[in-house]
Amino acid sequence: REKGQLALFLFKIRSSEQIRSQMTNHYQKPTHWPRFMEILEPEENVFVEGLRKLTTFHDERYAEETCMYDFYGNRDKTLVLPVYKDNKRVVYTFLEYSPLLDSSNMTTEDWAKIGKDIEKNYEGYDGFVILHGTDTMAYTASALSFMCDHLGKPVILTGSQVPIYEIRTDGRDNLQGALLLAGLFHIPEVCLYFRNKLYRGNRVTKVDAGSFDAFTSPNLSPLANLDVDITINWDTVWIANRSNKFAVNTELNRNVGLLRLFPGITAATVRSFLQLPMEGVVLETYGTGNAPDNRPDLLAEMKKATDRGVIIINTTQCLRGTVSKVYATGEVLYKAGLLPGMDMTPEAVLSKLSHVLAIEGLDLQTKKKMMAENLRGEMMADLAKLNLRDSRFIQVIAKSLSISCGEELVAIRDALTPPLACAAAKIGDVEALKSIQEMGSNLSVGDYDGRTPLHIAASEGHLKVVQYLLDQGSTIHSRDRYGDTPLSNAVRFRRKDIVMVLRKGGAHLSREQLAVSGTELCSLAANGDLDGLRIWNLAGADLTTPGYDGQTALSVVSTGVLLRFLLLRYS
Repeated sequence: REKGQLALFLFKIRSSEQIRSQMTNHYQKPTHWPRFMEILEPEENVFVEGLRKLTTFHDERYAEETCMYDFYGNRDKTLVLPVYKDNKRVVYTFLEYSPLLDSSNMTTEDWAKIGKDIEKNYEGYDGFVILHGTDTMAYTASALSFMCDHLGKPVILTGSQVPIYEIRTDGRDNLQGALLLAGLFHIPEVCLYFRNKLYRGNRVTKVDAGSFDAFTSPNLSPLANLDVDITINWDTVWIANRSNKFAVNTELNRNVGLLRLFPGITAATVRSFLQLPMEGVVLETYGTGNAPDNRPDLLAEMKKATDRGVIIINTTQCLRGTVSKVYATGEVLYKAGLLPGMDMTPEAVLSKLSHVLAIEGLDLQTKKKMMAENLRGEMMADLAKLNLRDSRFIQVIAKSLSISCGEELVAIRDALTPPLACAAAKIGDVEALKSIQEMGSNLSVGDYDGRTPLHIAASEGHLKVVQYLLDQGSTIHSRDRYGDTPLSNAVRFRRKDIVMVLRKGGAHLSREQLAVSGTELCSLAANGDLDGLRIWNLAGADLTTPGYDGQTALSVVSTGVLLRFLLLRYS
């Protein structure tokens, strides 16, 4: 497709954290030019105009020649990147918060505001980029990942260590990379992009205050790497059930906290920390989840807390690794009622606790069970994938091509399985799709035309295949090279049941499709095509939308069943 639409949230602008501030003196003279060792202050409403003058962030000639502002509106806040590969562009619109907020002052209310703004603008854009201070970016990324249910579009947080107006800033590369990833690739997760790497948001922690490599994902490889080419690691992208519409749950329990063990910690300290109203605690222990087993006073305080319903999660103080019960010093904590935090980061555990404890109508055991489940890819999954060397099909192909190394086997799988999955979807073969997925294939990856198995199944009307693919997390908003989505395919081929299932899962017509829907509706009405009008209406089209000549579907028809249908919808 030609353009990807993005909503860009300018959430955090504060130079004392070395995130973007005023633009340079090349673009707008700041009210207070920073000098060495001075506190830098943000200035509102200057960032967008500064970017507009950077040719790497805005192509004004393209915008004027294509009348882009007439279509997207909001001229002062809408920019377009230069053309990328395959003649693709990213159009992005800014929403700047006022007042500008230091990320060190973040609260759960601020997370809720971001989440609700994403929900409010969800159907109007293909992705979202959040500019955020680095100090608490990992906390916000984790919180948003749990707040966003059935997310089907990329939400990417990014920032910088050096202000964007400085010569050696990392801000320009970080922002441009985040825009490209969010606008051109369908990675339906809350992510964090920094220093040419895209991470899962709830797997990241900040590890360096003075380096451009400020963030790392200790226990999960990046989702994408931006080198000379952009490489998406589709095997790592989180696959979730997408049978329901996207929603944001802003309810978070604030009675949670972090407690770090240290040699000589007193029972009084632990008792004070665990007292009411505390409901959830992240306990950072030694090594693989160990605590002193010769301190019955500490263990007794923990046992009292868990007995009265406090959920305590045992996590390691180490940057990498997971907790286990290998040592006796770890076993005593489980006897005290603590739950293992696996390989989750402290930021992820804290956000997960806050999210789970806020869910109403669940008993304590159910909440404990949820803490042990992999809700958003925040912990190591135990699901074992079929080794490619165990696949007879892959082995036959590999033998014929004289291939033996693992990297080449993966390359064969990635090249062959997308068209095979599309072929299985075309004939409605769910079992074949299951076999392909067992080889470790991502069923959201498209073929040479960008068409995914969901596109094919929606076109052919295979309801069981569509439902299976949605249950397996296939991306419902993916577009092929022609800009078509599974929903638009289902509309074109009049697949009513498919349209209903896709709409239930959150599919919607794009802004471009809605813009031309009036002309299509008038054509259907003029031809007396009642079924066509019904399917467009079912897909979310407004039957009152005028066509290119200002007429509506109602104005081009005057009698019969079609008229009664339109009058009923208009009323």
